[in-house]
Amino acid sequence: MKKKEEKQSREERQPGGRLRNFQKALGMELREHKSSFIVYFVLRFLVIAMMVLQILNRNYENVFLCALTLLLLVIPSFVQVTFKIELPTTLEIIILVFIFAAEILGEISEFYLMFPFWDTVLHTINGFLAAAIGFSLVDLLNRSGRTSFTLSPVFMAIVAFCFSMTIGVIWEFFEFGMDQILGYDMQKDTVIHVIRSVTLDPEGHNVPAVIDNISSTVVNGKELGLGGYLDIGLFDTMNDLIVNFIGAVVFSVIGFFYVKNRGKGKVVRRFIPRRKKSDKDFLRIVAENAEKESEEAVREGKKTQDN
Repeated sequence: MKKKEEKQSREERQPGGRLRNFQKALGMELREHKSSFIVYFVLRFLVIAMMVLQILNRNYENVFLCALTLLLLVIPSFVQVTFKIELPTTLEIIILVFIFAAEILGEISEFYLMFPFWDTVLHTINGFLAAAIGFSLVDLLNRSGRTSFTLSPVFMAIVAFCFSMTIGVIWEFFEFGMDQILGYDMQKDTVIHVIRSVTLDPEGHNVPAVIDNISSTVVNGKELGLGGYLDIGLFDTMNDLIVNFIGAVVFSVIGFFYVKNRGKGKVVRRFIPRRKKSDKDFLRIVAENAEKESEEAVREGKKTQDN
């Protein structure tokens, strides 16, 4: 065992040794769970095919999105290797599919425009996943021997909820910044038929003037043909935050009962990351399994002799 550790330390000291070991560990992590690896392989193949298509079409902005997606697909395995955290297979698959649905289907294939509910569904899932991540971070700290504090299930649920909502707000900041600085339209507009504004009050008081039954909008003398008034981003932003709120609340409640019953929920365990077993624990489990197999083999042998 010592010789093996010495050999490993010598390899790490060589130029690029740690990087090679990290790449090897990353490759092993990707292949560890068959179902998530199959999903990763299929999605990676589809992204590469989409990238080639975009290169042929000379759409280099989408080529960048494809390259970004390929990088994002590796993040779950990168996190597991770097922070020694085990992501449940179900959670890992949902994260991979979420990335593909947001970047490739949503942005490049324009599902955001084709299906009005696409953005809402993704933001709801984002709220759920962010709450799961926030909850698991606190759970890992709670169960760590290095920390000297322990949060109750209620506070863990509150932290998970606040973490999820913070991620949602930061994302809306990002969308607003991209729209204002780079001229994108990530905060999609909404056609409405009623507006209330104190700016339109003829006496200049803090009294909202109401304009309803709006059927047309004219800008610079040109009829836009929208059938209503164009709200610029506000409804989209609030809708995103509301569904993020719903996803965060759902997981926070589920997480509360999970901690309350200390991990008895089979469904929730599929979404709660946990610490990876150390090498000693792994060897102990292997030894215990080998011992159980040998005992079963002995019992089977006895049964055969008796018969």
